[in-house]
Amino acid sequence: MKYNLYQIDAFTDKVFGGNPACVVPLENWLPDDILFKITKENAVAETAFFVDYGDKIHLRWFTPDIEMDLCGHATLATAHCLKTILGYKGDSIIFQTLSGALTVTIKDDFYFLDFPSRMPEPAKLPEKLSQSLSIQPKEVLKSRDYVLVYENESQIRNIQIDRNLFDQVNVDPGGVILTSTGDDCDFVSRFFTPQATIFEDPVTGSAHCSLIPYWSKQLSKKKLYAEQISERLGKLYCEDNGDRVIISGQAKTYAIGNFWIE
Repeated sequence: MKYNLYQIDAFTDKVFGGNPACVVPLENWLPDDILFKITKENAVAETAFFVDYGDKIHLRWFTPDIEMDLCGHATLATAHCLKTILGYKGDSIIFQTLSGALTVTIKDDFYFLDFPSRMPEPAKLPEKLSQSLSIQPKEVLKSRDYVLVYENESQIRNIQIDRNLFDQVNVDPGGVILTSTGDDCDFVSRFFTPQATIFEDPVTGSAHCSLIPYWSKQLSKKKLYAEQISERLGKLYCEDNGDRVIISGQAKTYAIGNFWIE
């Protein structure tokens, strides 16, 4: 059977930037083992699968290793695919997901993701994680992900991670966020996942569910501009709305194609 496949670069205004996600529309759900095989074959950080039931759109996110409870860039990519390629007429899309109903609003080529806020709490730095880092954080917090706060952007850019030690840290299903104030933005981050096929995630929308409330409080600002300073660079426009956060950005279509499953 033939399936459509769309590869979208999310949280960027140009191709080869941001975070690539594959988007696969389905008429009905395939078995999970097939979804994982498709995701592994796609070889990007996340593949989003959705089924449009008319009154609601069910959305799921898979890495090559696990199904995620929440993913920002693949949600943005799916909204971009629906709006610019598949002819979705509205300016607001509601997805049914493992994290509940998520709304994406579209305005002037920007996609505004209404996501749950996950304020991180003070935590102890695991010994193996500490040993894996060439620079130690000044503050350690945790929500779904560990949030390691650093003095400045230079430390985030230059840190070295011993993967052999890092992979001994258990954060399933999350990862480790490194963050600091930014030189040319409100805050920067990088995101790494132990034991993952893709070690550094280029742009991690869901990480900003924790970064936005933290930096909003630290900087006394409700609206913030953030950059995820991976090699591909992600640009995120953020707003703290109490128990919700708004994460917005742009997207570009990179490829449209098909694949076949016998």
